[in-house]
Amino acid sequence: MNFQGSRRRGEDGIAMVIDFLLSNARLVLGVGGAALLGIATLAVKRLIERAGRAAEDEKVEQKMAESWEELSLVSASPTLLRRGLEGVVLKHVSTATKQQKADLCQNLDVSSPEVQPKPEAKSKRSQLCVLTLQDRLQQYYSSRVVLAPHEVKRAQSLALDICTEIQGFLHSRHPDMPLGEMSIGGSLLDDLQVVNADHACLLVPLQLEPSLWRLIPGEETLLTHPLHWMVRRINLEYFPRGRSYWDRYLVGGYLSAEAVVNMFSKAVMETANWPSISGTLDCLVRPVLGGPYLKLEIRPESETESSDQPLFISMLPVLMEGNVVLTAQPELTSPWVNAWHLSLYPWETQRLAQLDTADDGCRRLMLKILKAVCKLSPSLRHLQAAPLTNLILHLSDRESNWVKNSLDVRFQQCITELIGHLEQETLHSYFKPAVNLLSGLSEDQVDQMGFMLYCAVSDPDILLI
Repeated sequence: MNFQGSRRRGEDGIAMVIDFLLSNARLVLGVGGAALLGIATLAVKRLIERAGRAAEDEKVEQKMAESWEELSLVSASPTLLRRGLEGVVLKHVSTATKQQKADLCQNLDVSSPEVQPKPEAKSKRSQLCVLTLQDRLQQYYSSRVVLAPHEVKRAQSLALDICTEIQGFLHSRHPDMPLGEMSIGGSLLDDLQVVNADHACLLVPLQLEPSLWRLIPGEETLLTHPLHWMVRRINLEYFPRGRSYWDRYLVGGYLSAEAVVNMFSKAVMETANWPSISGTLDCLVRPVLGGPYLKLEIRPESETESSDQPLFISMLPVLMEGNVVLTAQPELTSPWVNAWHLSLYPWETQRLAQLDTADDGCRRLMLKILKAVCKLSPSLRHLQAAPLTNLILHLSDRESNWVKNSLDVRFQQCITELIGHLEQETLHSYFKPAVNLLSGLSEDQVDQMGFMLYCAVSDPDILLI
């Protein structure tokens, strides 16, 4: 009897049902259900193939029962379908994961006849298979996340040198431009950068006259966006236009962030003698042109360091008033040319540091691990640092135990929480709840992330490769 032929005919009918479900999965089940259905599809196909093969008599009935258990979900209602899928899929994913781990450990223990490993090497390999999640997270942090001290020192030194060169250049070319002391900021300075020391921020503070300018919160503007602030020129009847240096960048009575960025692009990026600066710093420095941002690329000049990652330095014009920091970033405020971006980064990092200092917690450690996981995983690469930071801040309001021994529990909890936010396509900012930090993600990106994280629920190891 031709089992392959009969299996193919049955498989075609089932494939039509599965294709229909997958095409409408997002409407019926949402993001999480669609991800589960994708996993279930793979499980169903494997079970059908397994049922069609010649097997021992006592195992055939069991395999067919499992197949019908999953296929019976096809005719169920949407609610029953989702609940059933969760149970069946997680059961099979867990079983497959355990089997893969067992096979891996068995393969490590069985050596080829030609080469016999040393007893101590075999012992170390076996230990890798029995590491707890807590141990694996610590191992992942030390091997993949944390930066080498010499790498951090080199990146900070280059950034400071560039800062000195640009500040000297602006003072000599534009002595009347009211600027504050430039400094280096961002994750490189705050010990939150992971994997590679490959980017830094050069903060260029603009000095405004308090009697001539007023910062207007985003909620009070016509834009009504909490992160899109505006800077209004005031007292024009007493101090006419031209009394302030920055009046030349007014658009409609407001200081234009886009006009300021264009000015710095022409005054620094297109004018500075970068070959001369490269010779002074013993590295290759060049501007990254063609975008709405001010960015420099720095590469080592010596051949021995040719394999090193380039360092990118973003030049950020900023306005500071109290604890408010506004940045000129048209890529974040487009198409509004007058809007300035309210940076929540200083508030978020300060809050994390305060919480960890109060209870000797592992929130910053958790943030760095999550950032590395997302940076190294193609499916999660579009998830930026801001949503991860706010995820931990929200979770800290509900969970008080953040000691380092609970790192594994909090890691799994962060994955579960993130799945819920992706399913709803909403993650509110901790300090500005009206802001949805996931609004910039496409549906395909959300689906890919949801699928990856659902798989990680039963096997967190797939995120720590």
